[in-house]
Amino acid sequence: MTTTPTPLDAALALAAAGVPVLPLRAGKVPFGNCRSCKDGTCGGRPNMKNAGPCRCPAPCHAWAAATTDPHVLTSPLWVPVWREAVAVAYHPGGARLTVVDLDNAAAVDWARATLPATRVVPTTRGEHWLYQGAMPSANAVRPGVDVKSLTQYARWLGPGTGRMVPLPAAVRALVVKEDTTTARGGVASSLPARAPWNRSVATGCRHTERYVRTGLERGLALVRARTEAGAGSQAFGVARFLAAQHTACPGPCGLAAIGEEIVTAAVSVGVPEAYARRAVANGLEAAVERAA
Repeated sequence: MTTTPTPLDAALALAAAGVPVLPLRAGKVPFGNCRSCKDGTCGGRPNMKNAGPCRCPAPCHAWAAATTDPHVLTSPLWVPVWREAVAVAYHPGGARLTVVDLDNAAAVDWARATLPATRVVPTTRGEHWLYQGAMPSANAVRPGVDVKSLTQYARWLGPGTGRMVPLPAAVRALVVKEDTTTARGGVASSLPARAPWNRSVATGCRHTERYVRTGLERGLALVRARTEAGAGSQAFGVARFLAAQHTACPGPCGLAAIGEEIVTAAVSVGVPEAYARRAVANGLEAAVERAA
């Protein structure tokens, strides 16, 4: 008679192989920060993008808390968390790995036609392609494709199949560095004012103007709040979400005008215009593909 390994058992086995691990709670997301680390008041861990002095012994800060130390994994602060954990995640960059996360069948087809074959791990909706070597992480490098390495975690779904190969230039080329600047000194680039979205460019939209503007303003606020990092990825998410609201409309819905407002918001917090435009275009396209 065999028993299913617990998340802690799996984590210890991975840690022994040199793979930094962390627990995931219901929803398959990291556990929240402790009171001392909440809202970044601790300054952040030294290995984060915005390095800080935090050395909290609890599993705070998601991927930044991943460890191979069995004494930490079985410490009094971690054991209760493992009891609630539903899965194990690992920090690819900490294991000198890069995961190309392919979120749907179209993304998998693209990878098979574009990237060198390597070890593959099936996921719920697509595949993880694992390469030897670490690099910057980035979301939405193209529709349905994320790159997870130095500043992200990936869910452990098994060892996969196939021979892992070195990280190729084709994967590195997917990531365009997203340099963000702090608004207090003025941003690195700006765009000329453009006419905002209104009913005149959305004659086939089934939503009210108030509904669209409310959703758009909330999305723009999320992008503008990313003054330190992540505004480009946030712009992608906002574009995808807003476009998805219009997939049942006969059209036109003025998505190009909505996209321009999102691009302007991203540029206002320092995202290079080319990156912002690519992120927004990918977001709009992803919404259409998901509805198809």
